[in-house]
Amino acid sequence: MTAFSPFTGGGRAGRMGIPARYNGPPNTGNGGWSAGAFAAAAGARVGGPPMEVTLRVPPPLDTELTVTGDSVLDGETLVASIKPAEGDLVPVAAVEMETAAKAAEGYPGFTRHPFPTCYVCGPDRPDGLRIFPGPLPDGRTAAPWIVGDEAGLPVLWAALDCPGGWTALRSGRTYVLGRIAVAAFGLPEPGERCVVVGEATEVAGRKAMVNSTVYGVGGGRLATARATWIATS
Repeated sequence: MTAFSPFTGGGRAGRMGIPARYNGPPNTGNGGWSAGAFAAAAGARVGGPPMEVTLRVPPPLDTELTVTGDSVLDGETLVASIKPAEGDLVPVAAVEMETAAKAAEGYPGFTRHPFPTCYVCGPDRPDGLRIFPGPLPDGRTAAPWIVGDEAGLPVLWAALDCPGGWTALRSGRTYVLGRIAVAAFGLPEPGERCVVVGEATEVAGRKAMVNSTVYGVGGGRLATARATWIATS
């Protein structure tokens, strides 16, 4: 199997791959990590303008992809589209670490998880981010996140992904990420204890609109996301 670095090349054009360990569903990339890697390859940066990534097909793993302008391609197949985010990205209100830890004890994914080896929220991934978003009384989700050795932009996007999605997933219906826009204000330090919160703003038909925010030490906002999740059936 070919080993890939997250990016080769840079700026507005280059080649990259999604290493197999950054999976979401089996055999495809975690939506948040993949979108963050695509955005970074297209020029997204901490403190820069918010960027939005739309996943057109499940991101393939261990496959050479081309980032050209606003597109990510697998040969001639359009994998993702990238553009500046429009409108406001609304932060989800913060909670204390103790509240997040208590919520995580009730994480629905401990008993029923559609993708238990997900890099972000899979209980069967001891080498993953181990973010387990549990329910708050007001319908939001919250989880602690103890940052590992990796703390780059794709990891920050990944941390924003599943906590928003679980506001829909806990209904028992399976959803996957379709689109995510992120404003990143800072990166956490390895070992930092963060809190991630999510909320659903609208669930209609097969779509769930969700927001999520990562807060760092002292309650500083590190990043906020707005995402659309799509039910698989």
